[in-house]
Amino acid sequence: MALYLLFESASGFSLFLAHGLDEIGQNTEAVRSSVVDLNRFGKVVKLAAFHPFESALDALNQCNAVSEGLMTDELRNFLELNLPKIKEGKKPKFSLGVAEPKIGSHIFEVTKIPCQSNEFVLELIRGVRLHFDRFIKDLKPGDLEKAQLGLGHSYSRAKVKFNVNRVDNMVIQAIFLLDTLDKDVNSFSMRVREWYSWHFPELVKIVNDNYLYAKVAKFVENKSELSEEKIPGLADILGDEDKAKEIVEASKASMGQDLSPIDLINVQQFAQRVMDLSEYRKKLYEYLVTKMNDIAPNLASLIGEVVGARLISHAGSLTNLAKCPSSTLQILGAEKALFRALKTRGNTPKYGLIFHSSFIGRASTRNKGRMARYLANKCSIASRIDCFSGNCSSLFQIVQLVSPSSLIMEFLLDNLLHHHVNADLNTTAFGEKLREQVEERLEFYDKGIAPRKNIDVMKAALESTQTKGGQGEKDDGEMETEDEPTEFSVKKSKKKKSKGDAAVVDGEPMAVDKPTTVMNGDASVEPETEKKKKKEKRKLAREQEQGQAPENVNGVNLFDSEQDGTIKKKKKNKSKDGDGEDLQTTVEVKKKKKSKGKGDE
Repeated sequence: MALYLLFESASGFSLFLAHGLDEIGQNTEAVRSSVVDLNRFGKVVKLAAFHPFESALDALNQCNAVSEGLMTDELRNFLELNLPKIKEGKKPKFSLGVAEPKIGSHIFEVTKIPCQSNEFVLELIRGVRLHFDRFIKDLKPGDLEKAQLGLGHSYSRAKVKFNVNRVDNMVIQAIFLLDTLDKDVNSFSMRVREWYSWHFPELVKIVNDNYLYAKVAKFVENKSELSEEKIPGLADILGDEDKAKEIVEASKASMGQDLSPIDLINVQQFAQRVMDLSEYRKKLYEYLVTKMNDIAPNLASLIGEVVGARLISHAGSLTNLAKCPSSTLQILGAEKALFRALKTRGNTPKYGLIFHSSFIGRASTRNKGRMARYLANKCSIASRIDCFSGNCSSLFQIVQLVSPSSLIMEFLLDNLLHHHVNADLNTTAFGEKLREQVEERLEFYDKGIAPRKNIDVMKAALESTQTKGGQGEKDDGEMETEDEPTEFSVKKSKKKKSKGDAAVVDGEPMAVDKPTTVMNGDASVEPETEKKKKKEKRKLAREQEQGQAPENVNGVNLFDSEQDGTIKKKKKNKSKDGDGEDLQTTVEVKKKKKSKGKGDE
């Protein structure tokens, strides 16, 4: 069987025919030794066809397609022109060797050309790459290197391109810097306290906040010069006039030593640096909040900006976080404890970075693990919505990642496609609804109130995005979902009222059938009522046979009305009365006959 090799170079597609493989054998070690020698390798592998790229843009497009495992139209035409044709119903007498198995499977699906990718084929392609400039005759010595350099730059530049408003690298760097600043500001403020305490030790007990301590130390400077004239300035810094007076009183009886002017200047400069770092930390936090609202608004509204940024930075990117299952997200940040537990066969950790969320702190010790699992599930949903909500082609990807349930998938796809909500998915509506769902779960653990289902929450979120871009009425979906059972109960009550009205006609109570009792889903009807109905039907059938058709009472058929029993009772009473009159007449006739007979005697 002939073996063709597909080689994608920076200058174009090339096809090589490998023949005479019996000389070196199907052995990778033999191929490795023969690849270095061009004379020996050139006898086995020969150039069959070469298709150069038209431009640098064409080369970039082809390179992107190959890296994603897709076959372009140009590559398909090139293969169909230069490879033997495949007859239907017969096995091909050749195979195509490719470097990437993904593109090989795609070529086989479209063109039915058999492809293979193994160590033997990879060694042959390595030899082709090594001696490629020798196989192409018209190629100049420096052309291949220039093409490789230009294509490498353009390919990497295209990969680095991103949406400026939604770049998660800035969030990763900001949260790293924020954590570093917290540690540095804390250590520097402790150094200021220790340094200035040699001069004014009583100030540490009066002012507890690090930032305020640095401001007061810079304002006071020398304690011996502190007087009552500086009380308003101290009151402005501390926000408390009593503390300002207490500082002034403590300075008069301070046990600290005196410092030289140069030492005081150094302390003041260092305190100023600590104040600047604290102010910069506040600005950095505001910057992080704005970036998180742009990149992952739903995740930020669900779990908070800082915890969400830590999750993104630990996962590496928002895309990596969206690809993580909820079980991985739950213990993200507790990898050491996890592997230690697996090694020692102990208990695995229940939570990682999401422990810093307020939800887990509010849960009881018994329910902390459950709450962490539930919160990780909602965080994974929010991160997937934030990550894949930018492109219309990612609609199915969003829905599939948000919920594998077929009902929820169909509902979300219908709403997203028909109402065009995809452009407005970059809102906090989904995160707010998921947060409400987590709050309901907390209430469920405490009070036993059942929370809403995912499909109801997603429906409410989609409806809120449709009303005023996600900032209108937030509870429309909830009201609609809650109104349905009330309407059903109203209908039930109406039915009951109608039955009650039918039970009373002309002020006389009618015989109403007893309600059927339902046990475990099976309706059990009382046997006495069934027997009565059967007897009544038999009597009516006999009356019809005798020619007495049932009458209509008030336009209602006797067979269908609930008044059958009462009407039949009236008929029975009438028949009894009639029978009594007949008996009386017969008795009177007999008496008359007897009296006549006595008179004749």
